[in-house]
Amino acid sequence: MSPRRYEVDPAKGRFDVEWPLFGELSRALALKVAREYDPEIVVGVATAGVIPAAVVAAILGREFRSILVSRRDHDHVRETPAVLGAAPQEVRGRRVLIVDETCDSGDTLRLAVAAIVNAGADEVRTAVSFKTGNYEPDFHALATESTIVLPWDREVLIDDELRPNPKYRDAM
Repeated sequence: MSPRRYEVDPAKGRFDVEWPLFGELSRALALKVAREYDPEIVVGVATAGVIPAAVVAAILGREFRSILVSRRDHDHVRETPAVLGAAPQEVRGRRVLIVDETCDSGDTLRLAVAAIVNAGADEVRTAVSFKTGNYEPDFHALATESTIVLPWDREVLIDDELRPNPKYRDAM
């Protein structure tokens, strides 16, 4: 089976991110952070934020951990996100960079910051691959109002076959 090609559809406001672009954006984000901040540890917001966070941590040569902040709890979808689990203990007394893939309202990042501060971090800054709304993270690679479709989120397994992710049905 040949891979599908996805393209930006400006009329629908969708931005399909391919792996090479994701890599370049992660590199750019790491360089922006390195110019202004020296984190001792990078914390990725699970689930999708751990991917860019791990890349940024690797580029910066820093320790990596994750925190689970989600609108999903088993089969239930919440209106507002919640921290599901403890903040990593390794943040205590350290400079922390929290990384997520996107931010719009900032609800998820605010919860992650509060959890990391409560866990004893000395300083916390935020970074995202895509800034899609009014919330201002400390660092972002790209700002856009488009719906972001990430390479690892484009297709999901349905009935034992990879199919377009239904959550982007309206944008496709």
